[in-house]
Parts: sequence; structure tokens; C-alpha cells
Amino acid sequence: MQKSELVESLKNGSLDNILVDIYLDKTKLDYQCARYIAACEKFELLFGSGDLSIFSAPGRIEIIGNNTDHQHGKVIAAAVNADVIAVVKKSEDDFVRMVSGENPEIKIDINALDISDEEAKSTTALIKGMLNGLKDMGYNLGGFAAYITSDIPVGSAFASSAAFETLLGNIVSGLFNDMKINAREIAQIGQYSENIYFGKPSGLMDQMACSVGGFVYIDFSNPADPVIEKIDSDLSDYSICITDTKSVSGDQSTEYALIVSEMKSVANELGKDFLNDVDKAEFEEKMHSLREKCSGRAILRAMHFFAENERVSQVLKALKDKDTEIFIKNENESGNSSFMYLQNVSSPIEYLKQDLPLALAVSENILEKDEACRIHASGFSGVMEAFVKNENVDKYKARLEEVFPDCLCSVVKIRKAGGMRVI
Repeated sequence: MQKSELVESLKNGSLDNILVDIYLDKTKLDYQCARYIAACEKFELLFGSGDLSIFSAPGRIEIIGNNTDHQHGKVIAAAVNADVIAVVKKSEDDFVRMVSGENPEIKIDINALDISDEEAKSTTALIKGMLNGLKDMGYNLGGFAAYITSDIPVGSAFASSAAFETLLGNIVSGLFNDMKINAREIAQIGQYSENIYFGKPSGLMDQMACSVGGFVYIDFSNPADPVIEKIDSDLSDYSICITDTKSVSGDQSTEYALIVSEMKSVANELGKDFLNDVDKAEFEEKMHSLREKCSGRAILRAMHFFAENERVSQVLKALKDKDTEIFIKNENESGNSSFMYLQNVSSPIEYLKQDLPLALAVSENILEKDEACRIHASGFSGVMEAFVKNENVDKYKARLEEVFPDCLCSVVKIRKAGGMRVI
């Protein structure tokens, strides 16, 4: 579609139904239309006119399964209605040209996709990794120009890098492969790109949630071939408030790594590599002897794993049965377990701050009995989530922002679609 046609369709309401289906909020239609039009205008300014397409990929949130994936456990994640979009057109040459926001243009030759140590931890590395992964799987590549813009909140554990990888996979799928690259493949290639090219060890949860869309259950018992199930459910009566308390400074990766190593220390003492392979009854029977070899915190963290893994199964059933009471019960128990057993609500480096525990306490005081709050993602990042009934969102958000004036409280809904071609 030519830019003038696309802009006119956005202005005259022809695309309203598509946008409401993606973003789930009619009150944000004007914002989304303006956002799309601005992206088209920027693309034309950068790359000229032509036959344009628009692609979208959502951010994601963790629903339950806090720090279970690295022990080959279970998780449930979900796509949300904050996304990254790209206005794109095919090129006549073999170059990918990309501008994201106000950043400089990145130019990549699709015939030169070798790994470069100098490019590690860069956007260029992610792009090259995605392109090479798609090429290795036998898919067609070609040159294209893209302008990208995102409204995924930065630093709030929405998996913006996984959304970006999903976006790239869908661009290549749409422009050169008739949208035949499936969501699971795009997620796996995203993980490959992040692990091998970008140089960051990561699991598959983020990429799978962004790529598949909706609620996604993942069982990592066999990490090479995880069980993945899209759950037909919604929480339309609820909004999810993701609050970044903005309280964390410095690198918290050491604290996260300690969770992994301490859980593994318990598994190793019981003759296994991962806690998911340990019999829970044996763990409980041998707890006395474990105390001689493992720290008390390691044992507590293992206790969290076993209970959290069971909670994932209960939430899976609750979502399928549309049983909100059981869902809320397990979400609150997950938050309490992260606080008491996993102990990832504050960093030992800044142990006096306690902003995230305070945010959870403030939330518990204001939330009703059929609402819930818990840690979001690693916990050490200072981010929490709350499942709040739609009519209570403004009151909840105002209270958090009153106590934490510098916080970022993002209100999102569960988006059914994963990565997609919009137009």
C-alpha cells in the first residue's frame, strides 16, 4: 500500500477494527492512528516512497513461574498490548537498512552475516543473528528498509529485545516467505540470535510469549524441545499494572546468577543437574543432610521452585476453566513465595532501600481480595505486577505514584496476537 493510501485509511477509520483487535482499547485509537501515521511519515522522510507494509510484535509479561525456567520447570507468560512496529518496504539490493527511533541507520549486507565479537551486545548483532538463523533454516532473505518505533516501556521487564527479534522474523516472513514462518521457529531463532550473536544467555520464554501471543504455557522438562501450549483464555475484567519502582542502580546479574547456582547446588547434592529432575519427596526427606552441604537460602530457594512449579499447573487449569478465584489465589501465593523463600525482592547490595517490598506492601493494602500482586521477572530489577480490576486501576495507579513519585506504572492488557503483519 502506498503511503498516501495507508495514511488515509488510518485517518478515515478503515483500520479501526484491526487496531482495536490488536490494542484492545478504543480510547487509544487516536493515539495508535497518530503513532502509525508518524511512523509512515518518518519512513518516507528516511527512505522515500514505495509499497509499504506494517508489522507488529508485542512485549510480554510473566504470569507465573518466577525463576523456574532455568531449572527446567514450567512457566506461563503472556503477550501484552504494548508493542514495537515497523514500516517496511522491499529493496532492489541485498541490504537491510534500518532506523529505530532517533538512532543512526544500521546497514547490513545479507550476504555477510558472520559473527563478529566487536558487534556483541549490539542491535546489529541481533539483526544479523536473526537473518542468519532464518537463512540456515532454509527461508528466503532479501533487502528491505525499515523504520521502527516502540511503545514498550524501557526497563520494566517487558522483553523488548525478544519483541524486536519477533518483529524481524515476521518482516522476513511477510516480505519474502508468504508469512509461512511459524511462531515457534521465529522464537527459536530469536533465542539463537540472542545467545550466539548478541552474547546473552537466555531461555526461550520471552521469545515464545512475544511470538505466539496470548497466554503461553511452557514446560522446559526437555529444553531442546519444550512443551508449548497457547491457552484460550482472557482476563478482560482485569488490567495488569507493571510498576518499575526505579529503585535499582547497578548491575544485578550477580544476584540473579546466585539464584541459579544455589538451586543447582541442591540438585547436585541429590545427584541431579536441575531441580526439575529431583523427586520432591526425596528433597524433603533429606533436608537435614542437605543443610550440611548447602546454605539455608539455597534450600529455601529450592522449596520455592517445587511450590512454584505446582502453582504453574494450577494456574494453567484455572485459566482454562476461567476460574478467577484460583488464579488470583496462586498469583498472591507466588508473590509471597518470592518474598519469603526465593528472596529476590531486594538486593543485598542496597538492602536498606527495600522499595520493591514496600511497593508490594502498599499494593496489598489497597488491592481487594479478588486482586493480586507479585514480583515480576527477576525481582532484583525492582519491578512488580498487579492484577487489578478495570474499575480500580486509576485508584491503584494513583496510590503507587503517590508513594513512589519516580516510578513508572504501565497498565497493559493481554494481547491475543503475537508477531504479525498489520497491513
